[in-house]
Order: sequence, then structure tokens, then C-alpha cells
Amino acid sequence: MVVESDGLLDESSLIAAPLPQEAVRVRLDKPRRDDLADLVYLADNRTVAANLATMPHPYTAKDGRALIEKAAHDRACSGVFAIRLKSTGRLIGIARYASVEAGGPVHVGYWLGEPFWGRGFATEAVHSLVDHAFAWHDIDELQGSCRVTNPASRRVLVKSGFQYRDQAMIRSVGAGGSVPIERYTLERAVWKSLKGWGQGR
Repeated sequence: MVVESDGLLDESSLIAAPLPQEAVRVRLDKPRRDDLADLVYLADNRTVAANLATMPHPYTAKDGRALIEKAAHDRACSGVFAIRLKSTGRLIGIARYASVEAGGPVHVGYWLGEPFWGRGFATEAVHSLVDHAFAWHDIDELQGSCRVTNPASRRVLVKSGFQYRDQAMIRSVGAGGSVPIERYTLERAVWKSLKGWGQGR
């Protein structure tokens, strides 16, 4: 729900930035039109939607086309990426970061299709996403959140260096109402330390 270089580009748009680095078993790149069938099949899952803030259920081809179109036109300090298996190139989920409001904090979000849960793919994807966000954008902190009933997503955030901040309530479209969440933060300084110590991987 719900991211190596110390240098920053002059441009603040991902149009000028390369794609995130490949992880061991997954890679992040742009979702494509030929991903639509897999995207809709995996996203049209009530459990997935109920753990996210804005994913509708049912998830339709129209929703999938809108996401693919949005991913092609990134805003500053944002990115929407397909999570793919390196072995097959198949889309297995989505990872993104963005400011909810202009000048506001940058939030990390991610989901995997249910057939791919429990194998560490989300952790690999979020590591790559975090590295990309900090390496290519002048941001001091990333935020992430998970439902209090989602221990798997909590583990992904913690393994990626995020630290618990507090609890809050948010409206979840897929859950059909307000749900309690845990909020986490990752500061640039902590990320740099983890990268330097070879930890958090």
C-alpha cells in the first residue's frame, strides 16, 4: 500500500530517469497495453482491493487501461511501474510512488497478484522502488502504509527500512469504507545508511 546513487538529476521528471534497477527475481518497468489481460485478472480480486486505498472492485478493463495510460505520463516525483518476473516477463503486480498533493509527502504503494504472494517478490520490488525514488528525486522522506490486518505488507515495509510512525484511518474503495492502517516512514539518511552498510536487502 500501500522504494544508489547519491547524485540527483537536474530534471525532476521520470521522463529523464532510467527505470529502476533489476532485483534478483523481478524487474520494474512500464506497464504496457499487452499487459492488460494479466493486469485485470490479478487486480480483480476483492482481497487485493480491500488492502489498498484507491483500487476499485470489481476491477475492469477500463480501470486497467487508465492505469497503463497514467503510467506513461509521470508527474514530478512519481512513477508507476509493472512488477515483472524476470524469468518470463509476466506482470505480477504494480509498484508506485507519488505525492498525493502537490508539495506533499511522497507515498509508496504496491500490490501483487494473489498467486505470487509469500515468495518475497514484493520486498524485492519495493527495495528497487525505494532506491529509484531516492536516487532520482530530491526528496527527504518516503511514506508507506498498510492495513493493520495485513502482516505481509507490514513485513515488506520493515524489510525495506521503513520505521513505524503511527496509526490512522483511511477510506478504502475496495473495502467499502474506512479502515485502520499503520503508517511508516523512511528518511533519506536512513536509506543511505542501509545502502552503505549493505543492510535492508
